[in-house]
Amino acid sequence: MGNLKERAKSLLEKFHIDEKRKKIREIEAQSSDPSFWQDQKKAASEMKALSDLQKEIEEVEKLEGLIDKGNYSEAEQILKRLETVIYLSGSYDEKSAILSIHAGQGGVEAMDWTQMLYRMYCRYFEKKGWSFETIEETPGEEAGFKSVTLSVSGKYSYGYLRGEAGVHRLVRLSPFNADKLRHTSFALVEVLPDIDDVKIEIKEDDLTWEFYRASSHGGQNVQKVSSAVRLKHKPTGITVTAQNERYQGQNREYALKMLKAKLWIMAENERKKEEERLKGGYKTPGWGNQIRSYVLHPYRMVKDLRTGVETSDTEAVLNGDVDAFITAELKAF
Repeated sequence: MGNLKERAKSLLEKFHIDEKRKKIREIEAQSSDPSFWQDQKKAASEMKALSDLQKEIEEVEKLEGLIDKGNYSEAEQILKRLETVIYLSGSYDEKSAILSIHAGQGGVEAMDWTQMLYRMYCRYFEKKGWSFETIEETPGEEAGFKSVTLSVSGKYSYGYLRGEAGVHRLVRLSPFNADKLRHTSFALVEVLPDIDDVKIEIKEDDLTWEFYRASSHGGQNVQKVSSAVRLKHKPTGITVTAQNERYQGQNREYALKMLKAKLWIMAENERKKEEERLKGGYKTPGWGNQIRSYVLHPYRMVKDLRTGVETSDTEAVLNGDVDAFITAELKAF
């Protein structure tokens, strides 16, 4: 068990426990000042950060206690979780995330595949204990989604999810074809960080706002006001939509949040492109970059094409068991 103790010692050195304890004391001191609570949104964010830090400290203390008691089996499980956190060291990895799924080539099949991925990720979020809500959805004419966007709240949710961005390919017998022919479908997953606290200049003159009635299922829920929002950034051509909130103001807020995140991603890609150009190579994120293949016929296999991680338990994966793929990509990154 010497190796486990060495890994634990190495992790504790990288975890900056003293800095985290100092930050806890700072937030606790600030929260005792009545003025701290005047900005409810900021106060809630700080208290969430406090809770997350306390949980991390508790995990570390539990790990140390288990090792001291010789309970190496449970200590190994905690150590693996904490080691994964060490890989989440990107500038915005601690942030919440905005995840979008867009149907690609494959018609109604691709729209159904988009809904299958939507369900897979929702199950994954539930397993992680993250809260999430759908902020935009465009239903397909026959089935599934043309596109769907979720806001995901949870510490490190962007860090865990950023590696999911790219093209996901499905091969199966078509449930929409009378001849049950094998069909290949594609969907693009896009992951953005929730970066409210990052200063990105957006000029009002560069924006075009459109307001329309959100699609609904009829009955009492039929939209009688134009609460849905479509926002276009004229200099870049980026267009975002938000429609699932009842009030226009909330949808405007979500649209601006998504635009800011997309502009940040664009700037990051340009920076990385320049870095890789100097090193000798760059791959543009987009349709050409297939990251994972899900095969349901003639055999069952989900394989990540970047890390080589694969499993034949396709049912578990489509029910949200994607940690093995995400962890392997984090380590490779």
